[in-house]
Amino acid sequence: MATTLRIVVDQMVTPAPNGISRYTEELARALVLTAPRGCTVEGIASALPAEKIAEIEQALPGLAQLHRTTLPRRELAAAWQLGIVPTLGTGMIHSPSLLAPLRRHHREFDQTQMVVTIHDTMAWTHPKSLTPASVAWHKGMAKRARKHADAIVVPTHAVAEQLSEILDFGDRIRVISGAVASNLVLPTDADERAEQLDLPDEYLLAVGTLDPRRGLTSLITGLGQPDAPELPLLVLGPDSWGELTLAAVADEAGLPEGRVRALGYLSDADLAVVLDRARVFIYPSLHEGFGLPLVEAFTFGAPVVHSDDPALVEVAGGAGIAVERGKKGYPERLTAAISSVLDDPDKAARLAVAGADRARAFSWRDSAERVWALHADL
Repeated sequence: MATTLRIVVDQMVTPAPNGISRYTEELARALVLTAPRGCTVEGIASALPAEKIAEIEQALPGLAQLHRTTLPRRELAAAWQLGIVPTLGTGMIHSPSLLAPLRRHHREFDQTQMVVTIHDTMAWTHPKSLTPASVAWHKGMAKRARKHADAIVVPTHAVAEQLSEILDFGDRIRVISGAVASNLVLPTDADERAEQLDLPDEYLLAVGTLDPRRGLTSLITGLGQPDAPELPLLVLGPDSWGELTLAAVADEAGLPEGRVRALGYLSDADLAVVLDRARVFIYPSLHEGFGLPLVEAFTFGAPVVHSDDPALVEVAGGAGIAVERGKKGYPERLTAAISSVLDDPDKAARLAVAGADRARAFSWRDSAERVWALHADL
């Protein structure tokens, strides 16, 4: 008798793709490729338009079937939050987020398994980084997970520890990390892409928004110090956050116009080119659940400077330079760490080698196999 694992893939095609969108697609694809003999993978999605369904099916060859619920995404999220699960609430179900048909069940009697993923604790620790509606939804679904989920997947031990202090999941938490996207490889037309992106010959690279949690303002402030490196800073992300703009923050730091530039959201090919040519990659975020950008930078041999956020320290595994967060002097400490790399070619080379080695510790195949093992244990 065939065993079927159903994975919620709805967030692959959200209007504004995000980290969970990519996580969902990569994990689902790897689950299909690593399915044990006699096991198949099916998908669950909201009442998406036909073209979105086709997009999912094209991205996930080998998916046995894609089930569409009768409700659109917004209504489905609200219904599942209320425990209204008219269909698709039985069998082995894995959700790459908290969007899941959580309900009361008896695993030993009806063979139903419910596993959800909680990527971070921001809804509790940094609610201003999310919308009020998103905070309420995440907290509500986490409470349902506490009641009904058979296991909760988190990306790092840091998140596991933080989550345990917020909700009592007992021994149900499992740490299974993500990895770099399979399509993130250096293209053959790298020089042409670099020219189109107007990349400087040398530059610093960061990722994030001006949300205070991301620490980008501290980085820009530090670059305005008299002894700071004079290389331009390119930012993977938007030019503004609310009423704040990169230009305004850079101007307040005393940086000349154009010294800090947003690249927006790039294709995988363009992102690979930008990472490959960066002198130093900086990730100053004050709170993260995993920190995939670190692994991406490691993959392309970029020396990495990051904050000492527990999740980032765990993911980096000593392959980057960790800078103490928060307390007075954070901008200056970031700048000093960057200068230490730029001024010492041997140190930069050592970091590049250590980072490339660390990146090999993360793979989607390994993550998928651990998900299959988790469901087998359940």
